[in-house]
Amino acid sequence: MNHGARLVLALIRVITSTFFRRIDVVGEQHVPADGPVIFAGNHPNALMDGWLLTAKCGRWPLHFLANAKLWEYRMLGPMLDATGAVPVYRREEHDGKVDNQGAFERLYDVIESGNCVGVFPEGISHVESQLTKLKTGTARIALAVAGRGKTTVRIIPCGLNYIHRHRFRSQVLIEFGEPIVVGEEWAEKYRQDEQESVRELTELLANALLGVTLNAPDWSTLRFVQTARRLYKPKTAELSPGEYVELNRRFVDGYLQATDDPEMQAFRWGVEDYQARLDMLGIKDHQLRQPMSVGRAFRKLTLRLLTMLVFLPLAIPGALLHLPVGWIAAAVGEHFSYERDDVATLKVLSTTLLLPVIYVTIAVIVGVNYGWLLSLLAVIGLTLSFFASVRLIEAEVSLVNSMMSIVRLVRLGSELDDLRATRQQLVDSVRQLAERLSDPDTARMFTSADFRLSPRSS
Repeated sequence: MNHGARLVLALIRVITSTFFRRIDVVGEQHVPADGPVIFAGNHPNALMDGWLLTAKCGRWPLHFLANAKLWEYRMLGPMLDATGAVPVYRREEHDGKVDNQGAFERLYDVIESGNCVGVFPEGISHVESQLTKLKTGTARIALAVAGRGKTTVRIIPCGLNYIHRHRFRSQVLIEFGEPIVVGEEWAEKYRQDEQESVRELTELLANALLGVTLNAPDWSTLRFVQTARRLYKPKTAELSPGEYVELNRRFVDGYLQATDDPEMQAFRWGVEDYQARLDMLGIKDHQLRQPMSVGRAFRKLTLRLLTMLVFLPLAIPGALLHLPVGWIAAAVGEHFSYERDDVATLKVLSTTLLLPVIYVTIAVIVGVNYGWLLSLLAVIGLTLSFFASVRLIEAEVSLVNSMMSIVRLVRLGSELDDLRATRQQLVDSVRQLAERLSDPDTARMFTSADFRLSPRSS
């Protein structure tokens, strides 16, 4: 790896780990240490999807197929070139008159040399609550390579599951599924019937992606399922990120199979009414799991205030620089995005472009007037101040939440008691539904002992 590539990879890792507070990776054992791989992922968050796979797949370089129009952005083109991205032209953007044969030949060479390719088979980034119909390009690439007879390629389905994907310091789960091995058997199918083999492999990949992503027919159903999952899970049970996603999948499947069940319909109505009441009062479900005394709320408030005081001295020097950058990035993301899926990408690009310009300007001013050693120290100090500012903002949000909790405890006592009673009724209902509708041959994630340990506070 040359120095330019190392710098780009380091930058991508810094960007993703800064934008997201937590990035969990499941299924790393499915990614081979060497040999040709096609990483095929869902595509809900524009360029952020590619950056996350680059940062977390464990292989480098990862050559992506990317829309050729991205090279029109002067600052973005060099970064795409440094990561080995391959430009392709979309037929729908050029009246069907495109020739991507050169791009595919380049990809074939990349794969046959033992390197990796990243693709998003849905074709375009989108904001749907489920996978869209896959394009056949991924299957065609893999089968074409297999048909040339020089190597066996593995397609690894990649699920990118975001929690508040546009929000700074949110969370994401990346899940790598079991590889689809495209070798001589597939090559023979391809030689005998190209169209059928492409269709069959695309269908196999679609099913594999369904296994690593969370899909629901619409966002209201997805929200209902996530609330039901929170009500069902015992408070004492600890789940890994992958188990959380799997539990959500089971709830989606169970709901879709029982949408006409009167008890299920009544339960959904109750859950949505409960969620609406929480939204109206500004309360989260987890705040009702167990009663919180005013004394405990004040202790949390004090702890978060002390956390703010620890980071405040280091964060203040750079706050005048970093906060305006954050506001500008947020404004750019919200007002200049053509689609809802590229908001996070625009926020990151804006910040990535603005901060270096500001830092270099300050470094030059300090260097010219006070010496280049102080200039270097100033840049280091600003960088540390930036990360301190991030922690300070998180502590500030927690502090506000603690203050609001105290206000609610004082003002909403009887309302909270009523909500807790409603919640417990829903907990009992969802557990009875799960017991009645679950496939008896499916391994349970919780035992009866888990529910007995927390029967009144899930």
